Amino acid sequence: MSEETKETSPVHDEQPPNPLQQGEGGFDQPHSGKLVRFYAHPWTQILLISLICFCLPGIYNALTGIGGSGQVDPTVAANATVALLSTTAATALFIAGPIFSWVGPRICFLIGGWTYALYSGSLLHFNHYAQGAFVIASGAILGIGASFIWIVQGAIMTTYVDESQKGRAIAVFWIIFNLGGGIGSLVSFGLNYHSTSGTVTDSTYVALLVIMVFGYFLGFFICSPSRIRLAQLHDAVETEKRSVKGTLVMAVQTITKWRVVCMIPLFYSANVFYSYQQNEVNGRTFNIRTRSLNGALYWIAQMLGGLIIGLILDMPWFSRSMRARIGWAVVIVTGMSIWGGGYAFQLWENKRVAAGLVQDIDYTQSSISAGPIILYTVYGGYDALWQGFAYWLIGTESNSSARAAILVGAYKTFQAAGGAMAWRINALHTSPLTQLGMNWGLCIGSLVIVLPMVWTVSDHTAVESEAGNEGGKQEPALKTIDDGDV
Repeated sequence: MSEETKETSPVHDEQPPNPLQQGEGGFDQPHSGKLVRFYAHPWTQILLISLICFCLPGIYNALTGIGGSGQVDPTVAANATVALLSTTAATALFIAGPIFSWVGPRICFLIGGWTYALYSGSLLHFNHYAQGAFVIASGAILGIGASFIWIVQGAIMTTYVDESQKGRAIAVFWIIFNLGGGIGSLVSFGLNYHSTSGTVTDSTYVALLVIMVFGYFLGFFICSPSRIRLAQLHDAVETEKRSVKGTLVMAVQTITKWRVVCMIPLFYSANVFYSYQQNEVNGRTFNIRTRSLNGALYWIAQMLGGLIIGLILDMPWFSRSMRARIGWAVVIVTGMSIWGGGYAFQLWENKRVAAGLVQDIDYTQSSISAGPIILYTVYGGYDALWQGFAYWLIGTESNSSARAAILVGAYKTFQAAGGAMAWRINALHTSPLTQLGMNWGLCIGSLVIVLPMVWTVSDHTAVESEAGNEGGKQEPALKTIDDGDV
């Protein structure tokens, strides 16, 4: 680590010295240009990775949120998603995570970012040639690429800001990221407003593909952890091992801690409900233009949910340990309420399907469309509450980008495994009521299992703990050199 980026001592609660007046060992030397300091600011990188995810997974979500990725028969899209999640599960933890530790976030991103455009192009190809094998293969390749993207995103979001601001970082990311899904769905809504074919137009796929290509090129501006102006991140980096053996040992030690083991069911359940919500609730109930509108509402609700959980988890009136318990209570209470509403909807929907009413409801039929549209919208908000809380718990475990990459790799591995299972069940045409019961049980059960971990969240992450010494004395909270709000 260079002298320009090395912090010699933690910055405590007293007013920090002016960084521009720091001498040797400070983050900002007089010769550092304002543009460079802006580029290396934690919040610049949070905004950048949020915008990138707006263009890549955000636009991908707009496609899948339409139901069946905009196709009449959702089976090909469901099988492509199974392939995607299976390859993500196989690569995220012990391949993408360690590679992040060796090459850093920018190279990791460039390895995987192009695969989103490939998948969108495969759907455009399917519109003309109906070759499902290409879509499924592209989904499998995208799964590998997505494992790199999400590990880069998770590591940046959970370690590039001060501990007291991690909830806000999650909120900002979730708002910008899901704006991609919202805008993409609104674009699809406009392009397919007069469509009666049941599948989206070529121009929809082309427009979304162009956005994905733009997002890929933004990845060249991702900054490495060693250049970020954050004291706690530099202290954590000091404990990281860079050898192949050391990285693998760190990965095993990280995921076998009892606290992380308690989170595994939470990780596994994070995406199990997508297949049911997108293909059964949205895809089976509404016509194409209303599915597109619902997709926009779903992702807009994600933005609101991300903001709410981020503000709750950063409340300055409570300690971090108390915020963990409050966040858990919010997620489980809202979950029981929303899934209960989903059960009532599914009983109603089963009667309609039995009468031959499928993909027929338009948003203009307010007497029957309002309730299902509201339900689908709050499903989106709950997903943001769930994942925001899970990411925040990951952030309480480490301030090291390398360790956070391993934790996010574990998250994505088990999340993808659960999602692949759910999408396969959906592709096998399991009854919607069975899928809903599975989702409800997994979500609430995993929240019960994670409670011991939530109850023991510490007020600060100790530097000694980063090095593997759980009994070390905890350090005071560390702050950025200019510790302002967003």
